[in-house]
Amino acid sequence: MTELVHTAADLPPATAVVMTMGALHEGHAALIRAARAHADRTGAGGGAGAGDGTRGTVTVTVFVNPLQFGPNEDLDRYPRTLDADLKLAEQAGADRVFAPSADEVYPGGQPQVRISAGPMGERYEGAARPGHFDGMLTVVAKLLHLTRPEAAFFGEKDAQQLALIRRMATDLNFPVEIIGVPTVREADRLALSSRNRYLSEQDRGHALALSRALFAGRDAVAGGPDAVRKAAGRVLEAADGLAVDYLALIDPADFTDAPPGHTGPAVLAVAAKVGTTRLIDNIPLEFGAPE
Repeated sequence: MTELVHTAADLPPATAVVMTMGALHEGHAALIRAARAHADRTGAGGGAGAGDGTRGTVTVTVFVNPLQFGPNEDLDRYPRTLDADLKLAEQAGADRVFAPSADEVYPGGQPQVRISAGPMGERYEGAARPGHFDGMLTVVAKLLHLTRPEAAFFGEKDAQQLALIRRMATDLNFPVEIIGVPTVREADRLALSSRNRYLSEQDRGHALALSRALFAGRDAVAGGPDAVRKAAGRVLEAADGLAVDYLALIDPADFTDAPPGHTGPAVLAVAAKVGTTRLIDNIPLEFGAPE
């Protein structure tokens, strides 16, 4: 049975951790299952291939982090479903759920010292949500210290978040492996998100243009970066019910725009408001060297 823990004093080290803000769905379950497989494979504290028969442990954190929300965002509206979250976490293989209060995570109130996301955190989502990534990195750093995992699992759907967490772990020498897990999509290709529950039936239909644009861009990858941008842009231009914030082809190393001759990995990312709900999505791409 999955243990529910509310205080850091009662929290033992984890082999693998999955950090969430709750309202768990199948995308989170995929993260937990990946963490479970990793913990079973590596054992407790032994590293990959330990083979000592000791079962590793998986901790899921559930904490709605106030530092990540701007003054006009949905902190109070964000769904809090701890009982359902605990059930899903247990079914997916978590050993414990750490669900602290804000006072537990920030015992002195909002912290005066925070992690800065730097220039990489000021682009795209950082430009749309000033301070968001500073707040995200600050809580991730704190939760890594509290859970003490060997590996931490994050979804590729939040591509800029994942890139920044990897950069923080490298730049600040966190002794943890950061592992990305592919985006989970519904049958109609809408990326799973806790915010999807805010969409009306009509809004949901409009939201499908986001994934259609991304997959159209993917289908044009042989033509190079400009062809990808144009193919995705045509889908969005023809769509109804969207207020597009950005469509960008990004170098994941630093989240700058990929140049016309870009080779190697890239991320095609989109953000748009659908009704009153802001959604993001992305798809990883690989560009070959020119012949």
